[in-house]
Amino acid sequence: MDIDVFPDITMRGQDDPHARTLTPRPPTVGQLAARVGRLAGRPADWWRLARFEPDRTGRVLVERAGGVELWLTTWPPGHRTGVHDHASTGVTMVVAGELTEVAITADGVTERALRANRVRVHGGAHPHQLVNPGPAYAISLHARREP
Repeated sequence: MDIDVFPDITMRGQDDPHARTLTPRPPTVGQLAARVGRLAGRPADWWRLARFEPDRTGRVLVERAGGVELWLTTWPPGHRTGVHDHASTGVTMVVAGELTEVAITADGVTERALRANRVRVHGGAHPHQLVNPGPAYAISLHARREP
Protein backbone atom coordinates (compact mmCIF):
# COMPACT_ATOMS: atom_id res chain seq x y z
CA MET A 1 0.00 0.00 0.00
CA ASP A 2 1.30 3.44 -0.97
CA ILE A 3 1.02 5.61 2.13
CA ASP A 4 1.97 8.76 0.21
CA VAL A 5 -1.75 9.35 -0.49
CA PHE A 6 -2.68 9.58 3.18
CA PRO A 7 -1.65 13.23 3.65
CA ASP A 8 -3.95 14.28 0.79
CA ILE A 9 -6.83 12.28 2.26
CA THR A 10 -6.35 13.85 5.68
CA MET A 11 -6.31 17.35 4.12
CA ARG A 12 -9.76 16.90 2.59
CA GLY A 13 -11.90 19.97 3.25
CA GLN A 14 -8.92 22.16 4.09
CA ASP A 15 -7.10 24.73 1.98
CA ASP A 16 -5.02 23.21 -0.77
CA PRO A 17 -1.62 22.33 0.77
CA HIS A 18 0.02 22.93 -2.63
CA ALA A 19 -1.21 26.57 -2.77
CA ARG A 20 -3.27 25.97 -5.90
CA THR A 21 -6.22 28.24 -6.52
CA LEU A 22 -9.42 26.23 -6.33
CA THR A 23 -12.33 27.47 -8.39
CA PRO A 24 -15.71 26.93 -6.75
CA ARG A 25 -18.13 25.01 -8.94
CA PRO A 26 -21.74 26.09 -9.37
CA PRO A 27 -24.27 24.05 -7.41
CA THR A 28 -25.54 20.92 -9.14
CA VAL A 29 -29.23 20.20 -9.78
CA GLY A 30 -29.10 17.69 -6.92
CA GLN A 31 -27.73 20.34 -4.58
CA LEU A 32 -30.46 22.78 -5.64
CA ALA A 33 -33.10 20.10 -5.03
CA ALA A 34 -31.63 19.32 -1.60
CA ARG A 35 -31.63 23.00 -0.64
CA VAL A 36 -35.26 23.53 -1.65
CA GLY A 37 -36.23 20.29 0.12
CA ARG A 38 -34.55 21.38 3.35
CA LEU A 39 -36.26 24.77 3.13
CA ALA A 40 -39.65 23.10 2.57
CA GLY A 41 -39.08 21.19 5.83
CA ARG A 42 -38.61 24.46 7.74
CA PRO A 43 -41.89 26.40 7.24
CA ALA A 44 -41.03 28.63 10.21
CA ASP A 45 -38.34 30.15 7.95
CA TRP A 46 -40.71 31.13 5.13
CA TRP A 47 -44.41 30.91 6.04
CA ARG A 48 -44.52 34.48 7.39
CA LEU A 49 -43.27 35.70 3.98
CA ALA A 50 -46.27 34.35 2.04
CA ARG A 51 -48.28 37.16 0.42
CA PHE A 52 -51.88 36.28 -0.38
CA GLU A 53 -52.72 38.96 -2.94
CA PRO A 54 -55.78 38.14 -5.07
CA ASP A 55 -54.60 39.76 -8.30
CA ARG A 56 -50.94 38.70 -8.61
CA THR A 57 -48.31 36.26 -7.43
CA GLY A 58 -46.31 37.16 -4.37
CA ARG A 59 -42.64 36.39 -4.99
CA VAL A 60 -40.15 36.84 -2.14
CA LEU A 61 -36.43 36.08 -1.84
CA VAL A 62 -36.08 33.84 1.23
CA GLU A 63 -32.33 33.22 1.27
CA ARG A 64 -29.19 33.82 -0.78
CA ALA A 65 -26.15 31.78 0.21
CA GLY A 66 -23.54 29.46 -1.28
CA GLY A 67 -24.29 30.51 -4.87
CA VAL A 68 -27.99 29.67 -4.50
CA GLU A 69 -31.10 31.85 -4.34
CA LEU A 70 -34.20 30.43 -2.64
CA TRP A 71 -37.57 32.00 -3.49
CA LEU A 72 -41.12 31.66 -2.21
CA THR A 73 -44.03 32.23 -4.60
CA THR A 74 -47.70 32.48 -3.59
CA TRP A 75 -50.15 31.82 -6.45
CA PRO A 76 -53.74 33.12 -6.33
CA PRO A 77 -56.48 30.87 -7.71
CA GLY A 78 -56.59 30.96 -11.51
CA HIS A 79 -53.35 32.92 -11.85
CA ARG A 80 -50.94 32.06 -14.68
CA THR A 81 -47.52 33.23 -15.76
CA GLY A 82 -46.78 34.32 -19.27
CA VAL A 83 -45.03 31.84 -21.53
CA HIS A 84 -41.34 31.96 -20.63
CA ASP A 85 -38.13 29.95 -20.40
CA HIS A 86 -35.24 30.05 -17.96
CA ALA A 87 -31.71 31.21 -18.64
CA SER A 88 -30.29 28.96 -15.95
CA THR A 89 -31.18 25.67 -14.31
CA GLY A 90 -33.43 25.73 -11.27
CA VAL A 91 -35.82 23.58 -9.30
CA THR A 92 -39.38 24.11 -8.08
CA MET A 93 -41.27 22.37 -5.29
CA VAL A 94 -44.96 22.98 -4.64
CA VAL A 95 -45.56 22.95 -0.87
CA ALA A 96 -49.29 23.77 -0.82
CA GLY A 97 -52.00 23.44 -3.43
CA GLU A 98 -51.23 22.38 -6.98
CA LEU A 99 -49.84 24.02 -10.11
CA THR A 100 -50.03 22.95 -13.74
CA GLU A 101 -47.07 23.31 -16.07
CA VAL A 102 -47.99 23.89 -19.71
CA ALA A 103 -44.98 22.96 -21.88
CA ILE A 104 -44.74 24.21 -25.43
CA THR A 105 -42.59 22.21 -27.85
CA ALA A 106 -42.30 21.70 -31.59
CA ASP A 107 -44.46 18.58 -31.10
CA GLY A 108 -47.29 20.50 -29.44
CA VAL A 109 -48.54 21.53 -26.03
CA THR A 110 -48.61 19.25 -22.99
CA GLU A 111 -49.82 19.75 -19.43
CA ARG A 112 -48.35 18.27 -16.29
CA ALA A 113 -49.66 18.56 -12.74
CA LEU A 114 -47.08 19.78 -10.21
CA ARG A 115 -48.12 18.35 -6.87
CA ALA A 116 -46.83 19.00 -3.37
CA ASN A 117 -43.47 17.71 -2.22
CA ARG A 118 -42.10 16.78 -5.64
CA VAL A 119 -39.16 18.55 -7.24
CA ARG A 120 -39.43 19.80 -10.83
CA VAL A 121 -36.21 20.69 -12.66
CA HIS A 122 -36.40 23.44 -15.27
CA GLY A 123 -34.04 25.48 -17.37
CA GLY A 124 -32.78 26.25 -20.82
CA ALA A 125 -34.78 27.11 -23.90
CA HIS A 126 -37.91 25.15 -22.99
CA PRO A 127 -40.89 27.51 -23.14
CA HIS A 128 -43.55 26.85 -20.56
CA GLN A 129 -46.25 28.47 -18.47
CA LEU A 130 -47.34 27.81 -14.88
CA VAL A 131 -51.01 27.94 -13.90
CA ASN A 132 -52.82 27.61 -10.57
CA PRO A 133 -55.93 25.69 -11.70
CA GLY A 134 -57.33 25.23 -8.21
CA PRO A 135 -59.90 27.15 -6.20
CA ALA A 136 -57.33 27.98 -3.48
CA TYR A 137 -53.90 29.59 -3.25
CA ALA A 138 -50.83 27.50 -4.08
CA ILE A 139 -47.36 28.02 -2.61
CA SER A 140 -44.11 26.98 -4.24
CA LEU A 141 -40.43 27.18 -3.33
CA HIS A 142 -37.75 27.71 -5.96
CA ALA A 143 -33.97 27.30 -5.96
CA ARG A 144 -31.69 28.60 -8.68
CA ARG A 145 -28.04 29.41 -9.13
CA GLU A 146 -27.22 33.00 -8.36
CA PRO A 147 -26.98 35.06 -11.56
